[in-house]
Amino acid sequence: MKVAKDKVVSIEYVLKDKDGNVMDASNGQPLAYLHGHGQIIPGLEKALEGKEVGEKLTVTVPAAEAYGERVEQLVQEVPRQLFQGVDNIEVGMRFEAQSEQGVHSVEVTKVEGDTITVDGNHPLAGQDLTFEVEIKGVRDATEDELADGHAHGTGGVEH
Repeated sequence: MKVAKDKVVSIEYVLKDKDGNVMDASNGQPLAYLHGHGQIIPGLEKALEGKEVGEKLTVTVPAAEAYGERVEQLVQEVPRQLFQGVDNIEVGMRFEAQSEQGVHSVEVTKVEGDTITVDGNHPLAGQDLTFEVEIKGVRDATEDELADGHAHGTGGVEH
């Protein structure tokens, strides 16, 4: 059975940055996802299309097909008073921020007195990513999985 839309695909993977540093890995616990439903980055999903169980591939996904290019407008200086109830704000902290476009995750990148710099880009935005992937399983999705929009069970995305 080939990887295709509406199939539950299980993969083992190692994710590396452009310098070959391991950033993430499945470590023997396959990731199950519903193919064609945007659960993994577009470039990796496209590379897996049509592959079969047992196939191994190394694919470099450009930033635009991974977590997107960095958008400098998503880096903003905001007043400390927006962080009500947080006594100690430090670089690296993540917060949920409300904007006209909805809720976004932001990371504190600089603290200077009462001015806090936050970055709304995904931490991997602007980076080309290399995946070493092995396809461990492909099966038809159940009606419940299709209705819920994600794989169920071990390695699946649960809500």
